[in-house]
Amino acid sequence: MTIRIAMWSGPRNLSTAMMRAFENRTDCAVSDEPFYAAYLAETGLDHPMRDEVLATQPNDWRDVAEQLVGAAPDGSALWYQKHMTHHMLTSFGREWIAACRNVFLIRDPARVLASYVKSRETVTLADIGVVQQSELFDAEANRLGHAPPVIDAADVLADPARTLGALCAALGIDFYPAMLSWPAGKRASDGVWAPAWYAGVEASTGFAAPGGHAAPVLPAHLADIAAEAEEHYLRLAAFRL
Repeated sequence: MTIRIAMWSGPRNLSTAMMRAFENRTDCAVSDEPFYAAYLAETGLDHPMRDEVLATQPNDWRDVAEQLVGAAPDGSALWYQKHMTHHMLTSFGREWIAACRNVFLIRDPARVLASYVKSRETVTLADIGVVQQSELFDAEANRLGHAPPVIDAADVLADPARTLGALCAALGIDFYPAMLSWPAGKRASDGVWAPAWYAGVEASTGFAAPGGHAAPVLPAHLADIAAEAEEHYLRLAAFRL
């Protein structure tokens, strides 16, 4: 029986590097942001490579959900699904989520915003998904009767083996040392939007050393968004592995 792992994060949260780590296992298939086209189709938002995204993924959330609870690619024992929390609009059904082991990947909002605006200048609180992540966390905690696993990108960077080991234990799967490094380059599993967002991870061969401890200095409009996001980030951070 396939174990489906739904990793819920906002953008620029180390999410693609985490997908690389799981894809480097011999027992795991990965899916990259499967609701992205449905999100763009529903909202009409203008994102980098919008037309290409719409052309390469189902535009109806129902079709996506049906795929995610169906057979795993190549019959894999594990199926890692990288999800952006802001893609899961309130108009999208969520019943399928119960078929997954759900994990929440968080990151300091100031660092998220500093990275995000390098690829897309316009950003709002909704774009970084932290409020939606908090809501999805609460829904999953209520369903389970306890908090689901939470990991912080800073902890992954500081000690990848320890953090990924703890994550695998929480998921009830074996930890593979192969998760700590991978070949550089593109992947067929990457979304078509990779040229706009994935330059860093395509050059990577593992988790980069953490940056300085000081948060980046943001312009006023980004600092305001970071301040709004902070309470949601800190609430989930209290549950991190």
